[in-house]
Amino acid sequence: MQYFQNYNPTGNIYLSTFLAAVPIIVLLYLLALHPHKDKEGHRRLGIFAPYAAIIAALTAFAVCLFMMKMPVPMAVAAFLYGALNGLFPIGWIVFSAIFLYNTTLITGKFEVLKDSVAGLTPDKRLQAILIAYGFGAFMEGACGFGTPVAVCGAIMVGLGFRPMTAAVICLIANTAPVAFGAIGVPILTLSQVSGIPDQYISMMAGRQLPFFSVIIPFWLVATMVFMDKGKWKDVWEVWPATLVCGGSFAVAQFFSSQMGWTMIVDIASGIISMIVTVFFLKVWRPKRIVTHGMTYDDAHAAETAAAALNVRKHPRNEVIKAWLPWAFLALAVFLVGLNDVKVFLNSLFNPTWDVPFLHNLAYHTPPVGSGETPMAAKYSWNFLTMGGTAIMVAAVISGLFVLKLSAAEWKRAFNMTVVRMKVPFTVICTVLGLGYLTRYAGTDAILGLAFTKTGSAYPFFASMLGWLGVFLTGSDTSSNAMFGNLQRITADQLGMNPVLIVTANSTGGVMGKMIDAQSIVVSTVACYEDHNEGMAAVGPIFRAVFWHSLALAILLSALVWCQAYVFPWMQVHMPPQ
Repeated sequence: MQYFQNYNPTGNIYLSTFLAAVPIIVLLYLLALHPHKDKEGHRRLGIFAPYAAIIAALTAFAVCLFMMKMPVPMAVAAFLYGALNGLFPIGWIVFSAIFLYNTTLITGKFEVLKDSVAGLTPDKRLQAILIAYGFGAFMEGACGFGTPVAVCGAIMVGLGFRPMTAAVICLIANTAPVAFGAIGVPILTLSQVSGIPDQYISMMAGRQLPFFSVIIPFWLVATMVFMDKGKWKDVWEVWPATLVCGGSFAVAQFFSSQMGWTMIVDIASGIISMIVTVFFLKVWRPKRIVTHGMTYDDAHAAETAAAALNVRKHPRNEVIKAWLPWAFLALAVFLVGLNDVKVFLNSLFNPTWDVPFLHNLAYHTPPVGSGETPMAAKYSWNFLTMGGTAIMVAAVISGLFVLKLSAAEWKRAFNMTVVRMKVPFTVICTVLGLGYLTRYAGTDAILGLAFTKTGSAYPFFASMLGWLGVFLTGSDTSSNAMFGNLQRITADQLGMNPVLIVTANSTGGVMGKMIDAQSIVVSTVACYEDHNEGMAAVGPIFRAVFWHSLALAILLSALVWCQAYVFPWMQVHMPPQ
């Protein structure tokens, strides 16, 4: 039962492209635009996220079965394969992160952590760049796959941010670091599928993303300010600290990427950014302190704000205990991400199964693939090396030796987490299933091929293809795996520098990270205590971040185009073969 993908099944390329896009259009419409009335009778846009995901998945089944002529068993297997990957590793990461958060919450240590952050600065604008951007970038480099949004969103809500604001800010912040996330996995994957050594891709990405590493902190501060009905004055008051945070990250990102240190770019840059920013805040403070609900203008604004917020000074050992669970988390996911550790643990336990009715039965055809190499579908339950397992180990160690939870507290933390995750698990699994279904059916390749018809403008659209890929799959890694070879083929056909074009897939993709349904659902799980309220917020959050995502993607695409034609000296070239 072999299945060869057909990229023009209707005989009309425009109709085939439109029909391939229908499941995405349906999902976007239902999440963000479909009108309905809530329980109070108020008119709202966007339906409950699980319903939107299920309807979009059914639409995708219809397109894949009737237009693409995909065999029914294969379509079902592809969907279930994606759903299983939604549970492990994605859902497991979020579950473990929220469980750790709950253990710190019920033991009171989260309040100590919150006071320690507020002690650095009670200004919410500065808290946002420290937590969402600096710490979030470090977490992205160490683990990725939704961890930064889950962890940082929970911390920000605990600091007093509104759930909607915290979710949007964390999603925007989780952009520039994504290409080097999870110990460099996206770029390493792109290297494998494109045949370009990862050090060249890293170097090229390091000549694109640092510009945005400077921009993003300003962008997220401005977004937060205007969500809270503020003014431009509130944004520019903190520009020195914002520039120090983004600038130090960008400099570290540039130099480490030019050295080809693919696996530690984000980790090093995040640590340097946090340290430099914290030291800067020791010698500089804004004229006004803007907290959650109050603004202070006097000369002793910081002290006044801290007192008004009841920020308590805790003994140093208590502060250390409050931060230790998160330090254990960072250390655990970093160690598990090391190649030697990963290989050793996988040698102990890594059962792998061929997915029935799917493994080696679907084929990419030219120009996406040769038509001779089948698409593998192996599910590896590498439980020991999953990011969620590392986080859970950190939670258990913290609970036993630092937080010293009682049996009742362990049970309470677990029950709180299960209740909070039931509905989000449904959405994550459904969306991942939809993504895998479209990948094995070939409808995503149809959309990708539409971008390759743009000729000399292709450098602009190469990054937009990456943006689309991340939106479809929820992962820069998956987007690179899906479109990396296509980008290389197109660059060779058009006589363009393959390093530039292939890298654009990953750097453009990072701007799509904030709008994929998986990331948005993770943000609602972290930021909303009531899971029904969180699922209802998926549509509003999507509408809030979509235009940010599109604007940043266009800016990145314009930079790639300029590097192709205006500033060719910025390109990285492979040596002649």
